[in-house]
Amino acid sequence: MKIGVIGAGSWGLALAGLLIDNGHAVKVWSRNSDETTEINEKHELKRYLPGVIFSEELRAYTDMAEVVKDSEVIVLAVPSVAVRECAKKLKLYLTTQIVVNVAKGIEAGSLKRLSEVIREEIGSKNEIAVLSGPSHAEEVAKRMPTVVAVAAEKEEVRDKISDIFMNQYFRVYPNSDMLGVEIGGAVKNVIALCAGASDGLGFGDNTKAGLITRGLAEILRLGLAMGGKPETFYGLTGIGDLVVTCASRHSRNHKAGELIGKGYSLEDALKEVNMVVEGVNAAKSIRELGKRYHVELPITEQACNVLFEGKDPKTAVLELMGRSKKKEV
Repeated sequence: MKIGVIGAGSWGLALAGLLIDNGHAVKVWSRNSDETTEINEKHELKRYLPGVIFSEELRAYTDMAEVVKDSEVIVLAVPSVAVRECAKKLKLYLTTQIVVNVAKGIEAGSLKRLSEVIREEIGSKNEIAVLSGPSHAEEVAKRMPTVVAVAAEKEEVRDKISDIFMNQYFRVYPNSDMLGVEIGGAVKNVIALCAGASDGLGFGDNTKAGLITRGLAEILRLGLAMGGKPETFYGLTGIGDLVVTCASRHSRNHKAGELIGKGYSLEDALKEVNMVVEGVNAAKSIRELGKRYHVELPITEQACNVLFEGKDPKTAVLELMGRSKKKEV
């Protein structure tokens, strides 16, 4: 198939390489001409995937129309904050392509899921799917075994996208719960920031295990209130993605949180990471969704206090530990 990838970050490029491995013809769009030159001439992009050499078949363009035309599937691989802008541009060139979103987040202000944002911008003629799960780009680019889920409203769309992406190192499970898949992917980034802060403060495995478990409780609480299915949150895009993001050295969210735990300001931590940290983008929106659905999200609340209100991370931990007694079940 002919596939266009919108976004030449680490995830977009890792998926482009995977799709070429699967025999598809792939074009990538970047707004940065230096990036397209490096991809086309040197077959790499050191800023995002150092040490990874791309196939010479991969071509990059700054002209979105060139990437979209003749493509049967469009992979939208831009940061969550850029999804609306790119979807708006994409609409100018779309015909009947399926649009597969691979970003994770909630839009600030509107509190919409990214599939809802895309639908608003492109209209009703194109099918939308969401690909998500425990999948660091660095490992996919190196062809390490990875298992994810794909969600879409129609079963035939889920099956088609699963077939397009699946191979011997990338297994894809169709999932009918798009809302649950998107909420799990967004909330886990906030919990991963907190897991990083825990490491930065010098806490141990007990602390992180408790944080991950109670973080999953927040994902479940919010996701179920919004209409998601419990099995989704116990699956790849819930606990699976939560564990990998909280524990991995590849996670930008974990890295940013760790720096904050060590005393960095949010601004300095983001400068050090030097890539998009989706948990920071999502935290306030997740907190607002909790208020909208009357769901208690104490970890997310404290994360916002630390990120945006200057609270000391250790104080936030003490307040979480000092909350009134609750029953687990």
